[in-house]
Amino acid sequence: MLANQTGCCPKLSHALCLTNPIGRAFSMALPYIHTHDDLSPMINVEHLTKMFGAKCAVDDVTFSVGKGEVLGFLGPNGAGKSTSMRVITGYLPPTAGTITVAGFNVADQPLEARRRIGYLPENAPLYADMSVLGFLSFCAEIRGLFGPAKKDAIDRVVQLCFLERVLHQSVDTLSKGFRHRTCLAQALIHDPEVLILDEPTDGLDPNQKYEVRTLIRKMGAEKAIIFSTHILEEVEAACTRAIIIDQGKIVANGTPDELKAKSPQAGNVTVTVGKVTKDQLVTQVEALTGVEKFWIVSEKPEHITLRIVPRGNLLPELLEAGTRNAWKIEHLDVEEGRLDDVFRSITLPDTNTAA
Repeated sequence: MLANQTGCCPKLSHALCLTNPIGRAFSMALPYIHTHDDLSPMINVEHLTKMFGAKCAVDDVTFSVGKGEVLGFLGPNGAGKSTSMRVITGYLPPTAGTITVAGFNVADQPLEARRRIGYLPENAPLYADMSVLGFLSFCAEIRGLFGPAKKDAIDRVVQLCFLERVLHQSVDTLSKGFRHRTCLAQALIHDPEVLILDEPTDGLDPNQKYEVRTLIRKMGAEKAIIFSTHILEEVEAACTRAIIIDQGKIVANGTPDELKAKSPQAGNVTVTVGKVTKDQLVTQVEALTGVEKFWIVSEKPEHITLRIVPRGNLLPELLEAGTRNAWKIEHLDVEEGRLDDVFRSITLPDTNTAA
């Protein structure tokens, strides 16, 4: 029946990247009345567990995402990121736990929940014999958009995803980057309240990655967004908060700044001082109560550079010592920490897992 309404053949029952049966996809697209309380989380995951036989892919995961949040989902390959996203979108059933989207339980009210989700899965499917415009037109109709509403929706996502020059091109002739953008456009076509994006910059060149990150950051002001990545710079570029998941468990949860503060190097001070001898400087720094340890990075006739591991808030004491001892402070830098250091320190490498 739906094939007649859309003008598409029945084989397109999985064309939506939500990968639901076509009847359900159509039902979830119908217009709805907004009833969600803006003070409640748009996505709420409680004690989610997903088993595949004896293997536990997701282990008692709990988190929430509010409107206006962009949550980065970080983790090594096989950590449980994609599985978590598939369960949140209703593509896979949970083994245990509850998930609500915009206040609707994904298990008990699946269609209501799915209507509010835009989903870009990993390796999103496309139909090679369709044009970009034909695919987006089909997806719009599946989402319940017809006439002027469909045209406006297509125009909007084509502009957002920079698809103008390939709009009438066959999908099988697209580059990997444009195929990925086309799949992203279908996730946005119904202007959902919730976006679940699995590796949204995969296969894109640096300019395209920048465009997608900028788009995610812009949309994040009005939507609740989860996107998975293993590219740490994307978290700092686009996320308001990040979760690191390893072996199915959440091992860190916080803003990018909070996570960087967990770095072993966070808070370390590098200072370059002139008008002082090495012996004088070493004696004066050793006398500071806020110094855990230090070492000389470089020594030149005109200045000496130290690296200091602080104990508490060192800067006021360090600056006071500089004034008291007439140091010429030429450079002072406080390390904010690095996400890759945090990531490596709290996730288990595959080599260790195998061992």
